Amino acid sequence: MAVKIRLRRMGQKKAPFYRIVVADANSPRDGRFIEEIGTYDPNQDPSVYSVNEEAAKKWLANGAQPTEVVGKIFKLAGIEK
Repeated sequence: MAVKIRLRRMGQKKAPFYRIVVADANSPRDGRFIEEIGTYDPNQDPSVYSVNEEAAKKWLANGAQPTEVVGKIFKLAGIEK
């Protein structure tokens, strides 16, 4: 089972915010997920994010692949593989 760390879209139309989730690569974007590990709000200036570092490091160590945007958020948060 391939596991990805990706964004799950929430919020109203034209005002999204995202939850950072760990999900099976075959599940839909807003569908079933394994664990929620953070949030990201691009609507505020500057963008606001929060990440559970312990959970993120655990999933990265277990082989989960972050998407491009989540990888940038992790870099800002100081989380490395």
